[in-house]
Amino acid sequence: MKHNDSLEELMQVVRVLRSGQGCPWDRKQTHESLKPYLLEETYEVIEAINQYNMENLREELGDVLLQVALHSVIAEEQQEFTIDEVVHEVSQKMIRRHPHVFGLSEENSRDGVAAKWEEIKQMEHKEKTIGESIEAVPKAMPASMRATKIQKKLLKAGLNLDTKEKCFEWINNSLNKLRKSCENSEKTGIEEAYGEFLFTVLNLSVILGVNEENSLTNQVDKFINSLVGIERIASREGKRLSELSINYVNELWKLK
Repeated sequence: MKHNDSLEELMQVVRVLRSGQGCPWDRKQTHESLKPYLLEETYEVIEAINQYNMENLREELGDVLLQVALHSVIAEEQQEFTIDEVVHEVSQKMIRRHPHVFGLSEENSRDGVAAKWEEIKQMEHKEKTIGESIEAVPKAMPASMRATKIQKKLLKAGLNLDTKEKCFEWINNSLNKLRKSCENSEKTGIEEAYGEFLFTVLNLSVILGVNEENSLTNQVDKFINSLVGIERIASREGKRLSELSINYVNELWKLK
């Protein structure tokens, strides 16, 4: 079966599911109601990649494609757009954004290509100012991802902290402000100061070229593995983790 036939097969399946003779659940879905499912399937794709499980990855990518098909059929029913327009538009976008590949430009350096990519994106989105550019970053993004994306845009525009030293100074100032807010015990002030502190820490990830999501994920995994190891030690001693003294747990933690 050809690839375009496979896609059309999926589209026909979804159209049947959405029809009067189809499935009540599929029929009642809307763009709005499907949002959490798209997000969930995306996370499952990422999990399969992290585990390097290609069988799962193939399956989860299919689930994401199903979400694309559902949204496209809903739009088709409402005469908004079709799957053909979705595929054509993304194909044309990739051609426009890769002029060095499709014979539209002779620029081949990595920095030059990246700069051209951003220039073309801004032209497509009609972003005339830096403010418009950062306002265009979707609010639906996870807050940490949105913050770093905005900071990267500011850095490229020369409006962000550009050295580790400046960033550490900003972090220390934000931490001091957070301490003072905690002393005042005013929840709104604490939340605002904590948000500022997180924003400055995320800015450091931009300066260091570190992916904040990967760093935190790895640290969480490390923490869980250490905790499970300590719990096994407690179990060998016939105790529960909660029964160990905090000092003993800290000593075990240092050994991990």
